[in-house]
Amino acid sequence: MLLQDDFPAVRAELLCALCCGGSSEGLESVLDLLLSWGMLFWEDYQNVRVPGRALCANTRVLLDLVYTKGDETCRLLLAVLPEAQRAGLSFGNCRTADLENTRDDTKELHGTAIQTLQTDRPGLVRRLRDRIEGALEVLLDTGSFTPSDCDEVQLPVYTPSQQARRLLDQVRSKGEPAAKVLLQYFQQTEDHPSPSNQESPPKECLSYQKKLRSTVSAQSHFLSTYGGTSSLSLEDIYTEGQLELAQGGSEAQPQTGALGLEDVVGLVGTLNQEADTVLVSGEAGSGKSTLLQRLHLLWARGAVLHDFFLLFPFSCRRLSSEQRELSLRELLFLHCCWPDGDQDRIFQFILDHPHLILFTFDGLDELMQSFSDSEQRHCCPTQCAPVPTLLFNLLQGSLMKGVRKVVTSRPEAVGPALKRYLRKEVLLKGFSPAGIDCFVRKHHRDPTVATRVLESLQSNTALLGLCHIPVFCWIVSKCYKELLGCGEGEGSPKTITDVYLMILQHFFQRRVSQRNTMGIGWVQEHQDTALHLGKLAMEGLGASCYVFTGTELQKCGVTEEDICMGFLIRSKDLSSSTNCKHYEFLHITMQCFFAALYIVLNNNLDRSTIPKLFQPQARQQQPGFHRACLGHCLTQQEGALMEANTAAETPNLQITATFVSGLLSQRHRSLLLLSCPGPTLDRKSKQVVTCLSKGMQKHFKSIPRPVEGEKKSMHAMPGFVWLIKCIHEMQDSRIARDTMAKLEVEHLKLTYCNIGPVECTALAYVLQHLRNPVGLQLDYNYVGDVGVEQLLPCLHVCHSVYLRHNNISDEGIRKLIEKGIQCERFQKIALFNNKLTDACTECFAHLLKMKQNFLSLRLGNNNITAAGAGQLAEGLRFNRSLQFLGLWGNKIGDKGAEAIANALKDSQTLVWLSLVDNGVGSAGACALAPLIKNSTLEELW
Repeated sequence: MLLQDDFPAVRAELLCALCCGGSSEGLESVLDLLLSWGMLFWEDYQNVRVPGRALCANTRVLLDLVYTKGDETCRLLLAVLPEAQRAGLSFGNCRTADLENTRDDTKELHGTAIQTLQTDRPGLVRRLRDRIEGALEVLLDTGSFTPSDCDEVQLPVYTPSQQARRLLDQVRSKGEPAAKVLLQYFQQTEDHPSPSNQESPPKECLSYQKKLRSTVSAQSHFLSTYGGTSSLSLEDIYTEGQLELAQGGSEAQPQTGALGLEDVVGLVGTLNQEADTVLVSGEAGSGKSTLLQRLHLLWARGAVLHDFFLLFPFSCRRLSSEQRELSLRELLFLHCCWPDGDQDRIFQFILDHPHLILFTFDGLDELMQSFSDSEQRHCCPTQCAPVPTLLFNLLQGSLMKGVRKVVTSRPEAVGPALKRYLRKEVLLKGFSPAGIDCFVRKHHRDPTVATRVLESLQSNTALLGLCHIPVFCWIVSKCYKELLGCGEGEGSPKTITDVYLMILQHFFQRRVSQRNTMGIGWVQEHQDTALHLGKLAMEGLGASCYVFTGTELQKCGVTEEDICMGFLIRSKDLSSSTNCKHYEFLHITMQCFFAALYIVLNNNLDRSTIPKLFQPQARQQQPGFHRACLGHCLTQQEGALMEANTAAETPNLQITATFVSGLLSQRHRSLLLLSCPGPTLDRKSKQVVTCLSKGMQKHFKSIPRPVEGEKKSMHAMPGFVWLIKCIHEMQDSRIARDTMAKLEVEHLKLTYCNIGPVECTALAYVLQHLRNPVGLQLDYNYVGDVGVEQLLPCLHVCHSVYLRHNNISDEGIRKLIEKGIQCERFQKIALFNNKLTDACTECFAHLLKMKQNFLSLRLGNNNITAAGAGQLAEGLRFNRSLQFLGLWGNKIGDKGAEAIANALKDSQTLVWLSLVDNGVGSAGACALAPLIKNSTLEELW
């Protein structure tokens, strides 16, 4: 009797045997063997193993397939069944014992690497189970896999064997090169086993690491910022921001390309070898939390930070809500991952190997207590203490010295007391123009929509400048329909307030019936919701509180309908660890915006609220400000904590004041008139104007008298930039003109002031009204090409522009020169340490030809070669005014030096020339020597 004829009679028994226990392991093991023997083709395997289809359905497909293959395949199926499952099964006269030797007869010889993976598949699955992370790391490093491929392999629902099979399937789909990489990995791990003299972590620690990786991976898989308003995979939406080392006294950073994610924790930029804490600082919405989340996810996959065995992620927002005193052990295990095994042994391993441990603390600026050197010293890891005490001692190294810590914060919240203990500081400066393009295209899978959004941004440079900040870029992408519908005229978004009103309208519109549309009174229609959420937001800011209980919501009148609008979301961290629900705003800037709405729309607000909001010194001098102005009921202890944290909360109140300025502009008057009486709006608007005027006057009065022989100069502080932004939000040229009429300086210095494209837009709006020309110094900021374009409206009042170390490329310079040629007063420019190449020298040559009053050109430490020097020489040959030329730190060599020397040989104005560090040799020196005869030249470097 033929086996094939018997097959239908035992089909039900075979189905039961392969589906035993509901696990797919039996079916997949059978598939491995049939594949390795060549009884199934790859297409057969794919037809059987369809993800998402029920196990019994997949099994039936296999049985149908085996039946059509004939006697031999039927015999093999019985042979590969586990002994317990095939007991008693027989096909005709053939007993299972007769099939045991079939495997050796059917095995094919190896051919290509892919064929080897197939013929050796059962053994490779067994060997891969404990080497998944190592194999993925090699495949990632060689470019064979992408992070997305690794994600698909390491889904938490897969067993180790299933992960091994998914990895083999992915490798096959990548082709022969990837298969060779994997086989080489197996060979290397067998030829070079781990040295026996290296201490291996205990079994409990390895198990804990696996659980911690799984936990961190699950927490990091979906985008957590912006409230997780949609289930966006971090992998799908993550876009790298611009990372840069904070200046530590060195004049320039080596031009080694942008910092990468691993450089945050790496050696590059280390200033204090004895310290363990790395600070990542950036403005609100710049992407600090997302960066940390990305770092966590990559560590959980084993893709980065291989030197760290354990990573413990902390949210300072959640830590602020922890009222209990905890030991370090409780802090780690309660707030990160609870061990299943021997806690004592795991914790002892952490204490014994601090160099293998990494802590991350997200949002230091959201702690209710400021960092202070007077904080109680605490160095015992088993002794309980308040959480802030534990945190501060961890950061300064009194507790767990040797453990690396990464902290994120806004710059203003980090004072000298903490900076003393920093290993280094890394600045996160938002998106580059390419980053904006990448983010928008990732957010909109429809290429047509993405292109339309990007075209709209390119036509609105003010909005493009805002999108350099990731949270604004997200809002614009989220509200693309509103953006595309507003056109390019006066109604298009220009300010931060415009952008947040757009997201407000977008969320309200979602709750309106499809057949209804919101008219001009949409704010009035949702005024109750705005006031309820605004009161909650304002009281939260007063108490440095960003997470709210249901009771606090109820106290402020927040209803379930208000919550459903989408501005408040469940706090995953706290809601999962306690029995009651906790809520937070989508983003801290959203909380500030609602607080501003409350100030503007509340007709019963204390008249002193706005003046105190704009005067930080008033807040510091009046301990009752937060209660009287922000109306939050605090215990005595909470009040003391709040007053100690004035410096940390000031940035949030400044953001709120910025929104208040924008909401009270004439631009939005018609929108708010239906919700607030005209006289009330006028009174509040006048209060804002008065506060801005007084604030600017304070800065102007601080200008020192000039030293004899020097220009009158003002070194602006960050508070000055904030006031400028508030004036810009009001979009009233009269206010800007009146303010600048009182500024009488020849030089305005704004170095190290975190000036980006957003600030450039505001500066240009206000400075264009200066009565007298000024030298504008913006060295060591992050202006970039977009910021340069934003500055163009004020270039006509600038006789000098200093943009050293600002990440500017040739494209930004092209636009600057194009405008500068038209500005009679524009005479000097300094662009040391940017991203300039030979492509920009033609623009400078044109400038030198056209402007015969141009005095100074400094292009040091860029990437200009002999070809660029030759282009520049063409302009120098025709210029009759240049006095200062700086090209040090480029690559012009002898040929470039000869071109420069020939162009300048007849100059009657040149006073100073620097070609230091350009690879100039004897030939170049000989060409430059005749310049010494020049009667005007004073210095030749």
